[in-house]
Amino acid sequence: MSDWWRGAVTYQVYPRSFQDSDGDGVGDLPGITRRLPYLARLGVDAIWLSPFFKSPMKDMGYDVSDYCDVDPVFGTLADFDALIARAHDLGLKVIIDQVLSHTSDQHPAFAESRASRVNPKADWYVWADPLPDGSPPSNWLSVFGGSAWAWDARRKQYYLHNFLASQPDLNFHNPDVQDWALDCMRFWLDRGVDGFRFDTVNYYFHDPKFRNNPADQRPKDVAEGNPYGMQLHLHDKNQPENLDWLARIRVLLDEYGATSVGEVGDGHFAIQLMGDYTAPGRLHQCYSFELMGWDYAPTVFRDRIEGFFAGAPKSWPMWALSNHDVPRHVTRWTKPGEDSDALAKQAASLLLSLEGSICLWEGEELGQTDTDLALEELTDPQGIAFWPEPVGRDNTRTPMVWDASPNGGFTTGNPWLPVKPPQAARHVAGQLGRDGSVLEHYRAMLAFRKASPALRLGRTRFLDLPDPLLAFQRGEGEGAILCLFNLSAAAHELRVAGAGAPVGPSVGAAVKGEKVTLAPHAAVFLSVTGKLVV
Repeated sequence: MSDWWRGAVTYQVYPRSFQDSDGDGVGDLPGITRRLPYLARLGVDAIWLSPFFKSPMKDMGYDVSDYCDVDPVFGTLADFDALIARAHDLGLKVIIDQVLSHTSDQHPAFAESRASRVNPKADWYVWADPLPDGSPPSNWLSVFGGSAWAWDARRKQYYLHNFLASQPDLNFHNPDVQDWALDCMRFWLDRGVDGFRFDTVNYYFHDPKFRNNPADQRPKDVAEGNPYGMQLHLHDKNQPENLDWLARIRVLLDEYGATSVGEVGDGHFAIQLMGDYTAPGRLHQCYSFELMGWDYAPTVFRDRIEGFFAGAPKSWPMWALSNHDVPRHVTRWTKPGEDSDALAKQAASLLLSLEGSICLWEGEELGQTDTDLALEELTDPQGIAFWPEPVGRDNTRTPMVWDASPNGGFTTGNPWLPVKPPQAARHVAGQLGRDGSVLEHYRAMLAFRKASPALRLGRTRFLDLPDPLLAFQRGEGEGAILCLFNLSAAAHELRVAGAGAPVGPSVGAAVKGEKVTLAPHAAVFLSVTGKLVV
């Protein structure tokens, strides 16, 4: 079976925001198909499509009402088939989301489940009696605020919803639910998809005893903006039964030669879960939010990379700096007065030199920044619930900017989220083919990674350097590469023995003999000629 995914680079496409083909202000599948040559030219190996299934869109498609059809706002099944065919013609693999931990409350299965306590789907969702005082069965919290339990007068019970109340959680302790989920996957595998990205992959199972979560006792510099972070989530997710379920998924995927990516959302155990979930016979790769925080420091990257492979040497990670749920990394890490394009290029060099697979977020190759949105412009239920902090998700989901025309060439209509001047200034047409642009640096780095066995598959050995310098060697012997980064806004110099001439694209670095000068946010790759001493 092909392991094309190992060390590959996947590009996340958010269908609502990539390209609108019919002028309704919402991106769609034909629009994505139109832009596939751009992604092939960029140099990625695969695309991941965020949800495009039938949905009432209470959570922008992450509340699915029909797992085997396309929502009309995005097109038709025929449009999807055309997208798959075009992507494959261009040499691109296609991964699609599977949002299986919960459904929409408008899914037919939930309508049947809530109708009574004795029907074929009565146990398809997580139902529980109230405590004697009428309160919910546990202290579990919703990611979107408030209790994770909602009262249903029909059954006179509570149902679990880790997200919106309109997103009831499926009961994966029920084998029938697992069989149904596998059938949904098979539907798309039969249409030619190359794999799945599994949303909230550690949320499938819950503690059937409904034990209360303890408080998170870790000291915090600032108060939590969302009470969800005040708990240690021992019982509402991360359950051991999940491992056997992931093994069932792997059997199906192996039947088709398809791959998988799991999204691990956890503030305590993410690296451990990534390793556990991608052990042999389970998922192929997992990513988490461990590199999507606000701290841009060498220890963050070293601790996560070393920690993963030390704990799970036979497992495989996927690393990402941004996605549709967090502020863009250029916004998170650029301080006032700093050159955001220099940081964007350095971040690309760093990300694309990491051991594991890589995921790029739509628009990051342009050095795109978050959009400053007013409360009345938001559509995101999380952003609205916690306004003004923590920042919601709409700020990173605004439309892709293709050119200098109105709305950045995204739509001829009124875009579902605005394209504002700071984002409009960073467009594809203005960067493609322009020396020194963020886009051309991404293209160069993607080509460099693809041509280098050391960067795609070589092991990592970190070198001890003082903050803010980060250095690691990828691979051994011929073709090994030393990767050097200055994660600060001040210049630094160092001497490096055992390294040769620069290889691949560099950012703000000068090399003269053993002397390496690193400008603010510099990145450089050096051939390894002997034992490295820095």
